[in-house]
Amino acid sequence: MKIGFLLPPGFQIMGLAAASAFELANTTAGRCLYEIGFHSEFGGSVANSFGAAIETQPIARRRLDTLIVCGLVAPAPTAPGLLARLRAAARLARRTTSVCTGAFLLGEAGLLDGRRVTTHWMFARELQEQVPTAQVEADRI
Repeated sequence: MKIGFLLPPGFQIMGLAAASAFELANTTAGRCLYEIGFHSEFGGSVANSFGAAIETQPIARRRLDTLIVCGLVAPAPTAPGLLARLRAAARLARRTTSVCTGAFLLGEAGLLDGRRVTTHWMFARELQEQVPTAQVEADRI
């Protein structure tokens, strides 16, 4: 299975913690069950919230089983080009999800309309205001 993490500029490194679950599954199985990739709008080096960079591939160039969108420390507007590529990648992925404030990117891309969603409790009200057609659940964790 192909797992892709979409990393917006300044992404919060905590969003990559989910990768350890796939790593552990591969280790336990003794073989590669999950292929993990890191993606961005154009590919190349993307710095996280404290300045460390990760090499990425351009998003939306191949099918993924799961697309995981990482968020920022605090929600901020997303570049229109990245939103367009996110929409295209989501169409190719079997499932699309996000970590924490990555839900804001999904909302900006129009991918949360009519869905039950969650984010960090501190930003739940803001997400509900941004995506009034979604049902934001503030206390899911």
